[in-house]
Amino acid sequence: MRKAIAVFFIIISILSISSVYATNTNIEDEIISNETKSQLVEIKENELNSLKDYQVLYNSDTYGLVAYILDRVRIYSIPIGFLGIAVSAIYQYVIGIRKLDVRDKGFSAMIGIVTLLIICQILPLIFAIVVKGWRG
Repeated sequence: MRKAIAVFFIIISILSISSVYATNTNIEDEIISNETKSQLVEIKENELNSLKDYQVLYNSDTYGLVAYILDRVRIYSIPIGFLGIAVSAIYQYVIGIRKLDVRDKGFSAMIGIVTLLIICQILPLIFAIVVKGWRG
């Protein structure tokens, strides 16, 4: 009986497949408006200028690119780290009350996330000290 029900659902699934075609019927219904395009171009130009500033500051294209990437990692690691700490705290303190293995998993995850957060915050400083201090 179960096999017959499974075959029935598979046949119904196969027969219900239909093609859907996306068309743009109106020019005003563009996915990206002109204002959004100009904002994207402005953001791109600002980021390229920021990259050029780092390349001038470090007197090298490679070092400037690495410094720019490390700066972006530093900025975006803060909210991701706090989100990870919150999730691991839920595992440790809320779910872990009933299950001890989940509590240990939450604690281990929290230690790992805090370690990565500290590394992401200190790595740009270490890079700047090494490149600017020892390289001259």
